[in-house]
Amino acid sequence: MFHRLRELYVKSTLAAKIRISYFLVIAPMLFFAIAFILVERINNVKFQTMVESVATASEFNLDFKKDFDYETYLLIVGNKTIEESEMGLLLDQAEAVVAQLEETNADITGHDELKTVKKYLSNLKHYKEQIEQNLIEGDKYEENMMIWENDVQIVTSLLREEFVSYTYSEAQKLQQWRTEYQTLAGRIVIIGTILLMILLGILAWVSYYIPLTITSPIEELGKVTDQIAKGDLSVRSDIDGGPEVTALSDSLNSMIDRINELLDQITKEQVRLRKAEFQLLQSQINPHFLYNTLDAIIWLAESGEQKEVVSMVRSLSDFFRTSLNQGRDIIPLKEELSHVRSYLAIQQVRYRDILSYEIAVPESLSPYLIPKITIQPLVENALYHGIKNRRGGGMIHIRAEQFDDFFLLEVIDDGAGMDKERLADVRHGILHRKKDDNEFFGLYNVNERIRLHFGEDYGISIDSEAGAGTTTRIRLPYRVSNNSV
Repeated sequence: MFHRLRELYVKSTLAAKIRISYFLVIAPMLFFAIAFILVERINNVKFQTMVESVATASEFNLDFKKDFDYETYLLIVGNKTIEESEMGLLLDQAEAVVAQLEETNADITGHDELKTVKKYLSNLKHYKEQIEQNLIEGDKYEENMMIWENDVQIVTSLLREEFVSYTYSEAQKLQQWRTEYQTLAGRIVIIGTILLMILLGILAWVSYYIPLTITSPIEELGKVTDQIAKGDLSVRSDIDGGPEVTALSDSLNSMIDRINELLDQITKEQVRLRKAEFQLLQSQINPHFLYNTLDAIIWLAESGEQKEVVSMVRSLSDFFRTSLNQGRDIIPLKEELSHVRSYLAIQQVRYRDILSYEIAVPESLSPYLIPKITIQPLVENALYHGIKNRRGGGMIHIRAEQFDDFFLLEVIDDGAGMDKERLADVRHGILHRKKDDNEFFGLYNVNERIRLHFGEDYGISIDSEAGAGTTTRIRLPYRVSNNSV
């Protein structure tokens, strides 16, 4: 059973693992708090019931004998008529008090005192009726006085004694409850301490195990990418650490397979060396970029930035998905912008203090075609040669300008910029690649692939000013795929 639960957890998404960690921390605390509140509530209700019972009995005990004896005397001597007498009212009130005490203590058995009190009240009611009958018949003063002296006063005295006994019994129970409650409170403290220790153990386990389940698969991916960076393309990733990591692992394997396919294609198709070189470059993913990104994800996970981890893994997965894209060389602009957005989202986490960006391209341009991985190298160039070479933060803008027969995509940065001599070298490198010179190969490759697919009228151009920034423009035709929606 435990093995099955562990297997389900390992296959959970990163977000689900984070929610599970929250639950494991909060649930025990919430359970203990609810249990403590319920125990306190039950004991408070019981205490309040016993106090009310004692107070009610004490109040009745103080007043009833004096009032009832006096009312009986006034009725016998003729100071009050039967209608004016409050004997019946006093008996009704006494019965109501007894009924209230019985209801208050409905869950406590053994109240013999209350049974005796009810019997005495019944006797007093009988004496009251007998006195009233004698008054109606007349000439029975002596008999009534005897009833008052020998019966009524004795019964009210006994009634008072029973209430004293009842009050004493309730006070003893209250004291007993107090002792039991102190014992219970001590047990609660002991149990609470034990639960706290258990909870701390759970927290220690959660703080170790759950981050480990997140970072371990990423570290394994990092080892694979390190081997790729060293040139070993026979390695494969076989990691099952949740949907996101599994998707990333599959994407990585697909990337390796794609690289191997392109390498084979280069070997077999020497006559198409230049185009195969373009396809290889466009399909390759920089292993160092991937390794640094995974390293940043590990750092975020260890720092407790779970939401950032999920967001960055998702962006990296989307980045691979667009890079591979089933081997297609030409894709809609919408997919290319999604690829760039994923790249910028990853880089913004890594360079959050210096990098801001804005993508403002009209939706109407989304279906038009563009060579895959065209904008990303220009954005990377703006980041590493523009933004990072100036003091303070910088901004990268991706915009579009539309004309009748073509449209321009602009990558604008407010970085260090270039002087006129450096700008002339870059413009020359875009058009003419020097042998064994990779400094401008990225820009040269982007330009060549655009011209290869769309003709000599299209490609990239660049303007820059030292200290003011750089603008790179991509000129493209309005062309859509026959399979576009």
